[in-house]
Amino acid sequence: MIKKLTIWVVALVVAFAGLTPSTTEAYSAYKADKIIKTANRYLGTPYEFGAKYGQTRTFDCSSFTKYVYAKNGIYLPRTSRDQAKRGTAVSMKNLRKGDLVFFKASRHASSRITHVAIYAGNNRLLHTYGQGGVRYTKFNDYWKSRYVKARRVL
Repeated sequence: MIKKLTIWVVALVVAFAGLTPSTTEAYSAYKADKIIKTANRYLGTPYEFGAKYGQTRTFDCSSFTKYVYAKNGIYLPRTSRDQAKRGTAVSMKNLRKGDLVFFKASRHASSRITHVAIYAGNNRLLHTYGQGGVRYTKFNDYWKSRYVKARRVL
């Protein structure tokens, strides 16, 4: 309850106090750091497709993002496809820490979203898939070839 109240107060201050974009960007950077810190607690947690939201023994990509963002007062839908409808569009070249990045299945012509990751800054993604579970990976050619879009929810 206190987290929700804090977020509402900050939103009202931003809306009515005429804060500059740099002030709101600083708040977004602060929130992104908190999200990354929360996510880091789960490094190595095993991947399980369809993992039940709310438990932390295993995650799939979207239960992980939903859980980590909710712990920081940002509520997302359960699936990556639905998460991709939230926030505002951001280009790959304008990614900021805390943005959600969405991907299609490898070697598929369709742009149907099948995966979500958190952009962690410095050309790194924080996500979960396959063996190794929650981890950092480089936003390399493999991931860039699967890229569909990114959304800013902070």
